[in-house]
Amino acid sequence: MSILVNADTKVIVQGLTGGQGSFYGLRNRAYGTKVVGGVSPKKAGTDIEGIPVFASVKEAVAETGATATMVIVPAPAAAPAVLEAAEAGIELIVAVTEGIPMHDEATFYNRVKRDFPGSRILGPNCPGLLTPGECNIGFIPAEVARAGGPVGIVSRSGTLTYQALNELAGLGIGVTTCVGIGGDPVPGTSFIDCLELFEGDPETKAVIMFGEIGGSAEEEAAAFIKSRMSKPVVSYIAGVTAPPGKKMGHAGAIISGSQGTAQAKMAVLEDAGVRVATNPTAAGELMAQVVAGL
Repeated sequence: MSILVNADTKVIVQGLTGGQGSFYGLRNRAYGTKVVGGVSPKKAGTDIEGIPVFASVKEAVAETGATATMVIVPAPAAAPAVLEAAEAGIELIVAVTEGIPMHDEATFYNRVKRDFPGSRILGPNCPGLLTPGECNIGFIPAEVARAGGPVGIVSRSGTLTYQALNELAGLGIGVTTCVGIGGDPVPGTSFIDCLELFEGDPETKAVIMFGEIGGSAEEEAAAFIKSRMSKPVVSYIAGVTAPPGKKMGHAGAIISGSQGTAQAKMAVLEDAGVRVATNPTAAGELMAQVVAGL
């Protein structure tokens, strides 16, 4: 099994006619993802290598039955695109666009949560998600992944998402679903959201969680793991060597005093019973030990 997407998921791409949209939309389709349409009001009625382009998400959903979308439009157009998808009844909105103003993120996050509870936002500024062998939405290089479980992956960092897949595959370990939640301050889907889904998935037997400095998402996840998770969790927190007082990488990677440091996050996770690694390779090795004992 998997979480969020599988071989039957029908996907549209908002921004399919753009350079990045067509590149990744076609790449996802080549992997086997059911990319059934694109949305571009000015190019409705055309197609991209056989993928039809519609004038609106509502029209695309009516014609194709799509339940997921990849939003890959310029940052100023992202908020309207996300809201259009939610209004059309899309269940999973994968917003890969980066550089969206924080005010826009907060606005569409709260609007979707309030008015469209049937829609879930993943991202923004995320690499997407992958159920190996079945469905890939976004940027994740699926070639490095091994299918068949039993490990679920959730990560704030795009690059570390890919490395987690590669480390596990190198050890002969398959993945149920790999989710990149993105590193912006207002994520539509949190660590806790994914941990809860993995906890409920019978095929996922263990979870690897890659976090990073800044914010409190990992501390909140640790509290959830301690009180609600029955499955073993392995974690790695990026940014141990980050210089104090310096903003690093993502907009969300901002440290306030001792809160948000890698050391603080690692300590809280260890207290919750999480096996914490000092580098990504060690995380894979720890997970191999966990899988061997399942």
